[in-house]
Amino acid sequence: MARRVKTPPQPKSNLDARKATILEAVVVEHVDTAQPVGSSSVAQNADLVVSPATVRTEMVALEREGYLAQPHTSAGRVPTDKGYRYFVDHLEAGVLGPAQQRQIKEFFAHVRGEVEDVLEQTSLLLSHLTSYTSVVVGSGHSHATVLSVQLVNLDARHHLLVTVFSDGTVTKHSVLASFEADHVEVSEASRQLNALLIGTTLEAKVQVPSRGDTIAKLVREAVSLLHAEMPTMEGEQVYIGGSAKVADVFEGVETVRKVLGILEQELLVVSLVEDILDKGVTVAIGSEHGFEPLSSCAVIVAPVSLDGETIGAVGLLGPTRMKYQEVMAAAEAVSKHLTTHFGGENERA
Repeated sequence: MARRVKTPPQPKSNLDARKATILEAVVVEHVDTAQPVGSSSVAQNADLVVSPATVRTEMVALEREGYLAQPHTSAGRVPTDKGYRYFVDHLEAGVLGPAQQRQIKEFFAHVRGEVEDVLEQTSLLLSHLTSYTSVVVGSGHSHATVLSVQLVNLDARHHLLVTVFSDGTVTKHSVLASFEADHVEVSEASRQLNALLIGTTLEAKVQVPSRGDTIAKLVREAVSLLHAEMPTMEGEQVYIGGSAKVADVFEGVETVRKVLGILEQELLVVSLVEDILDKGVTVAIGSEHGFEPLSSCAVIVAPVSLDGETIGAVGLLGPTRMKYQEVMAAAEAVSKHLTTHFGGENERA
């Protein structure tokens, strides 16, 4: 999943101040109530010194321009995908409340375990913070550097190779040698492996010893095992948190069925997240993400980056009628803490 981090394009304003204020008022009220919004309510609650009749005229204009829709003749109006897009593009950065900030800090201060455990727990944290379904995608481990290597002598021809990586991954391999080695030779092979591999990645080429002695042969066996493992460590890891919340936030059995059907297909989830990041955006609304079954959804994605490379992402999936500012702030905060958590392993080592 490693890619260069892209800078999202800056939105261009094409609404005057009054229309923008009215549109914002409609979005905010509709998100809160799930009901069409009338001109009287906007005139009363928005920061406008105009009559409901003037607001109604502006709302008709916004509908004509594609920002609002009227579900029923006698009803108020609701935002369209275009309306939500304008709203999101002009949002000021949100700030999480003290309780949420404290919860995130405490989580990352105490979370332990291998990278898979951390990502799975993070998906649950995100879902709990926002009440939406979360998606956490982690890249394979080939980018991670080796922190330590240990050969353990089980018997004369059987040894255990334990490798710890900077992203928290711990791998174990059985080394079944065709030659015998004692504890002293295995210990020296461990020392040489650490000198050879610490700070390198599985993708890096290392100069293994070509000597014919037992220690050199053990070192070559260990390096060969690690490199042979690399292809199986490349695939993205996907963790879904709070999938049961889909039924709580979406209306209609068919919509719930479609969304759950997508979430069950890990490759589609990874493709969805990667496509959004490739477009240089952090929010895809309605049909923008190109997945027809999710046309009534909004997907918020925040990349996890190290050294300018995207190595994963956290995301949240919900209806287009979403609390964007709050959810975007949560995704951004968690992605930054994940970056610090994994990036700080090298510093702590």
